[in-house]
Amino acid sequence: MVRPFRPQLVYFEPKALDYPLGAELKEKFEKEDVEIRYTTSHNQVRNLPGDNDFQKYRVAKSTLVVGIRKTLKFDTPKPSAEYAIPLATGCMGHCHYCYLQTTMGSKPYIRTYVNVEEILEAATTYMEERAPEETRFEASCTSDVVGIDHLTHSLKRTIEFFGKSELGKLRFVTKFHHVDHLLDAEHNGKTRFRFSINADYVIKYFEPGTSPLTKRIEAAGKVARAGYPLGFIVAPIYLHEGWKEGYYHMFERLDKELPEDAKNDITFEFIQHRFTKSAKRVIQKNYPMTKLELDEEKRRNKWGKYGMVKYIYQKDEEEEIKEHLFDYMKQFFPNAKLEYFT
Repeated sequence: MVRPFRPQLVYFEPKALDYPLGAELKEKFEKEDVEIRYTTSHNQVRNLPGDNDFQKYRVAKSTLVVGIRKTLKFDTPKPSAEYAIPLATGCMGHCHYCYLQTTMGSKPYIRTYVNVEEILEAATTYMEERAPEETRFEASCTSDVVGIDHLTHSLKRTIEFFGKSELGKLRFVTKFHHVDHLLDAEHNGKTRFRFSINADYVIKYFEPGTSPLTKRIEAAGKVARAGYPLGFIVAPIYLHEGWKEGYYHMFERLDKELPEDAKNDITFEFIQHRFTKSAKRVIQKNYPMTKLELDEEKRRNKWGKYGMVKYIYQKDEEEEIKEHLFDYMKQFFPNAKLEYFT
């Protein structure tokens, strides 16, 4: 069982304590006897405990930095949404393949931002600029925000903010099942709650520190019964021995758990496994015993939007993935919408 995240080390940036959430978190961690340190900036978080890089990386993954989001210019994470709303950065999971391995670089600690009202005010400005069109916001581009929301409730505040908005929609994705505190949020159908799901093999070998598939599916059932629109990201789709049965079993269990009325408004996103040369270096450094297949010779090249070469499956393998997963989706969820396959 994966317990809710509890940091072993917490840093506070100076102005974080000027905000109610910052003061509340400080009081909470003091009561729980968590080690607290102070830093002038998250960039100054150094000298983490550990005898080598391997140990320090693991300590960083259980370190929380409480600070201010200074840049209120939102990124554009298309096709997922018009804007990325920044509530947190970093993740406590240890997914071997994760793109945050390279984007977070040498700073894999988790950051949460306490100036939530300022972030939501910026979101309001973006919505006003696009009116009368709706504006979608993605809350999980740089973190698994559900994984820390039992501590901060920033996501819950954001869900309720969009629930009251006229033209805003929120979406996020998680690999954690700690959703109970979000079930009574007044979302008004404006938030699409998505779960990252995969075959048991992939979760077992490549997603340590996250919730097992059974728990994610149980949580999805709870979320559906709370009236949220649901979505599922199947990623990374990874070829392994028994992969067809593994993914079939995943869809089968999902079908059994979800209430019938929720099945008419479900989205799926399919992403096949890919990696870059730089990601491969970082993965092999952080997870030297990984079973992840990272052989460039077995893959074909695909140019990413930032000019980096990604290694994806060969065309015939990709077609086989499409054929089987599309069939499973149509068999179990004929009314679901496939947002994209990549």
